[in-house]
Amino acid sequence: MNPQQIELVKATVPVLRENGVTLTSYFYQRMLKNNPELKNVFNLDHQSTGRQPRALAAAVLAYAENIENPSVLAKAVERITTKHVSLDIEPEQYSIVGENLLHSISEVLNVPFESELIEAWKQAYLQLADILIGVEKQKYDTLAHNEGGWAGWREFEITAIEAAENGKRFSIQAKDGKSVTPAEAGEFISVKVHVKKHGIDQPQQFTFVENQDNTHYSFVVTAEENPTEFSVAKILLEEYQVGDSVQVTAPLKL
Repeated sequence: MNPQQIELVKATVPVLRENGVTLTSYFYQRMLKNNPELKNVFNLDHQSTGRQPRALAAAVLAYAENIENPSVLAKAVERITTKHVSLDIEPEQYSIVGENLLHSISEVLNVPFESELIEAWKQAYLQLADILIGVEKQKYDTLAHNEGGWAGWREFEITAIEAAENGKRFSIQAKDGKSVTPAEAGEFISVKVHVKKHGIDQPQQFTFVENQDNTHYSFVVTAEENPTEFSVAKILLEEYQVGDSVQVTAPLKL
């Protein structure tokens, strides 16, 4: 990025502080409408509650505020990339996100798409995407080489469902019969279920409350107060039974 582009991005900070959530909400709506296949990637429950737009708005603002020295966002990058890896985000998806984000900035701020401001944000986004993709590649490589490790989604079978406080305890084993990566209490996995009504898959993270060995995983699914139709917890509790399959990503720690 050249100095002029940096200044243009910094100049949008006040607007992002005031209208960031409006921008990111519009962005998600636009992207999921234009690229419905991503409904299998993003948690629509978090979309409907506004949790994801708020999180993205905070991240975009922090990046704009520190555009001259993104290294100060190392902790944020670590958290974002860990979440991305848990959802099996792929490098080619960054171009889809970037295109929709730039058009959203143009449309929400009423700025011509061919303007210098949008070009500045394009360069800013490409800079950030390169950082995230690089870190994520390292994480995927590490996961794949761990004991019993793998990168991306892996099919598991539900082997037991037991009553637990405010919910149920699910035990799962890899359907390929091979060992899995041991995990410590506090680490988490992403579990993807099928939403029959809409014909899409939905992911959600579940944290281990106790250490896990290399034979199976066990996690507790707690009932939510006001679940949406996309709630993974609700679907697991009401629709899934022993013998059913779920997709799972390898354990990670924030």
